[in-house]
Amino acid sequence: MNTDFYLLFKHIKIQSANAISGPLSYGFPAVSGFVGAIHALSRKLNEKAMLDGVTIACHNYDLQAYQSTPFSDRTFIQTRNPLKKNGETAPIIEEGKVHLDISLVIELHISDKMLSHQVENNLNCDEAKIFLSECKNLLLKQRIAGGSVLSIEDVQLHYLEDEWKIKRQLLPGFVLMNAQAELIKITEELQQGLKQGDFVVLEANPDATAFDALIETAILHHIPNHPHAKTNEWQTYSIKQGRGWLVPIPVGYQAISPLFEAGQLQHCRTQDYPSQYVETLYSLGKWVSPLNLPEDLSRCFWRYTEPKNNLYLISQGDQ
Repeated sequence: MNTDFYLLFKHIKIQSANAISGPLSYGFPAVSGFVGAIHALSRKLNEKAMLDGVTIACHNYDLQAYQSTPFSDRTFIQTRNPLKKNGETAPIIEEGKVHLDISLVIELHISDKMLSHQVENNLNCDEAKIFLSECKNLLLKQRIAGGSVLSIEDVQLHYLEDEWKIKRQLLPGFVLMNAQAELIKITEELQQGLKQGDFVVLEANPDATAFDALIETAILHHIPNHPHAKTNEWQTYSIKQGRGWLVPIPVGYQAISPLFEAGQLQHCRTQDYPSQYVETLYSLGKWVSPLNLPEDLSRCFWRYTEPKNNLYLISQGDQ
């Protein structure tokens, strides 16, 4: 798709989005929740415009969890559902929810030639305002990452050259970036061994994999300053030190079964499309300040990739 403009949804307030991003992670919703929402919006605008890549910026985050003491585990706050039609008590289904304040920057291609010409000459023309109002109203009616859209502060159109204007609009906040390069470096460090000064944190493990590196980002190592160190002479080391705000993120799915033709698999959500059993694929993400984003904003957009080798991936930029 040829990108003509950038479409900015500024400060979207979302209530009760899905905080369980995958089988091994919780917190911020999975990238697929945002890419899927914009894909649904694009289908509603199909005659006028097409939407593709999505840049995700988070301004505020309120995880619906309870922690009785500073050192206890967090538990998700559950909701009590209304009574059933027959008066029986509805079961409590454990869920993880989060309230969000986010902004989305979206790649936009306007299919309507007349509208495209008018917008190209003047971003503030009446036709552009009508189009933006339609986009806002449509997004308010649908869900994003399983959550309800409460409000959208503003919807803007930007030329491709307005990258710095867009970055300033994302402040204060952080943008979710793919940190696959960091994951590769951490894997190599595990294979070669980790040292902190003269102390060996981890012995070299030539068989270390990317999954080992992903687990390592969640580990804290307590290291003595010398062989006879007392309690107050220990230090804490994490492989994330100096690398920024790293987080595990699901980036797609891998098939674990053959592809079933439409109508062949019973009890699936729809019989209109082929079905397949899959498992989640993880990578490493990084929250980055908008001021530290690449100069080329096109490297910040998450988008679907064509399925290949039974892999259904969401990639960012050229990765």
